[in-house]
Amino acid sequence: MNGAPTGGDTTAPESSWEELVTTALLGTDRRAPAQVAPGRAAPVALLDAAAVATVRRRAGLRPARAARRPERAPADPRPPLPAAAARRLATLLADRSGGGSGGRRGSSPDLMELLPQWLAAANAHGYAAPPQALPALLDAARGRTDLRPAALAFAGPRALWLARLNPDWRFALRAAPGGGATLPDPEDAEAVRRLWREGLFAERAALLGALRARTPGWGRELLASTWATERAEDRLMFLDSLRTGLSEADEPFLEQALGDRSRNVRATAAELLSALPGSALAARMAVRATACVALDRTGDAPAIVVEAPLECDPGMERDGVVATPPAGRGERSWWLGQLVEAAPLGTWRGRLGGRTAEEIVALPVADGWQGELHAAWCRAAVRQRDAAWSRALLGSPSAPEAGGPGAVSLAERAKLLAALDPAERAAWVAGFIATHGLSEAFQLLGVCAVPWAPALGQAVVDALNIARDAGSYPWSFSGVMGLAERCLDPGDAVRLEALLAIPDEREDAAPGAGGYWAEAFQRLVTTLRLRAAMTRELAPSAPPAEAPETAAQPPEAAG
Repeated sequence: MNGAPTGGDTTAPESSWEELVTTALLGTDRRAPAQVAPGRAAPVALLDAAAVATVRRRAGLRPARAARRPERAPADPRPPLPAAAARRLATLLADRSGGGSGGRRGSSPDLMELLPQWLAAANAHGYAAPPQALPALLDAARGRTDLRPAALAFAGPRALWLARLNPDWRFALRAAPGGGATLPDPEDAEAVRRLWREGLFAERAALLGALRARTPGWGRELLASTWATERAEDRLMFLDSLRTGLSEADEPFLEQALGDRSRNVRATAAELLSALPGSALAARMAVRATACVALDRTGDAPAIVVEAPLECDPGMERDGVVATPPAGRGERSWWLGQLVEAAPLGTWRGRLGGRTAEEIVALPVADGWQGELHAAWCRAAVRQRDAAWSRALLGSPSAPEAGGPGAVSLAERAKLLAALDPAERAAWVAGFIATHGLSEAFQLLGVCAVPWAPALGQAVVDALNIARDAGSYPWSFSGVMGLAERCLDPGDAVRLEALLAIPDEREDAAPGAGGYWAEAFQRLVTTLRLRAAMTRELAPSAPPAEAPETAAQPPEAAG
């Protein structure tokens, strides 16, 4: 540009930027700009002077050295999405409403709630993400941590490439093994050892995890080679990775870790050893636990008697028993629970008269120890993934407490269900809903396989229909209705047609409940049809997609 002042330049060249800023802060009524042309308003003159000074400052900058051009994005060898599925993905990503914030949601499906299911299906088919969808996909995963594993798997290697260029997407690097670093081939022993010795913590943790998944013994040997020099917090994280591929071969190393100077490391080592029923620690815990629990045959009927430990000795502490209980817990009951939890469940058959798990759980427990004992057995069944004990502790779903004689809590029931196979899990929850309704079923439904088994889906729909006919307050079932939209078999849409009409409202019903229920069932049917369309579109030979469904279709559209 020409450096000579123009007619509009009312500020002398020597006016500094700091003077202009000071004038602006004080106000032109208190401090007039320097050399204001006659007839010019002071604020306008100040803005003109600032504009000219800005241009001068920019013109005086020296050009920076050109930045290094980024590497090309890596290729994604997976097959591309079918065109209809790609359009559906764009629609799902464009909907950022995230559903209603309470109250009536209307009859339109919540598209963002369908995105996790769509991603799972696309990953199952092994498709590559369309390049143009990657920014929106990463933005969606940034806002929802539950989306990240499936979204990053679908986005593939290009997600990491983009994350290195945009700080907003750095979460993708943190979520990737080793912070996105390339791990050596496990067969390359020298490269593995070099990375283990010289790598960053995230790289070493990712390497150990990869080795444990493929060759557990190689990973354990690598960890043992540097164990003595690792920091306590790193030892804890590395030790936790041994859960993958855990076996009896890990016992000597874990026994050594029981003597670690870190209490958290000792506790984790003890937990891992107690998950190995044949370990020496499990045997020691069995001896301690059976010394506290016995069968009393002196009464009219056999009963379990409990004598909790009188102290927590050094041997118990070394084996992972925490001596100090949390606030509100008694010491003896706290120690007892930890011993029983860590003892192999197979111990109790011989100790309690050869009885099965069901028979043991059914025995009365003297002196109010039943809740503590059964809760410890629940934790043991979950840790050891013992289906027989889980089944016994759950009890019949139609029992008054729906948790067996031990009055198992709802959270414990959900964990116990996870030890059963999917079909048995679904059947138990269906029986629970048929007897007890939906008021406590939400947490139990969350552990059932998707799509729900026919009997479970029928039980949920029947319970919703009963709640509607009873004039129940409708919004209290919105959580279960949302689960049904995501988990019911899409083929159930046809038999739900009869629920779309607005029912006659009872006098004692919540105001407007009938309209809400009609909207909710309309949204449920529409969502099921949308999920069916998504499944068809992701099929390798998908037909051309119709316009996205936004309202109920004729029954034949359910497919």
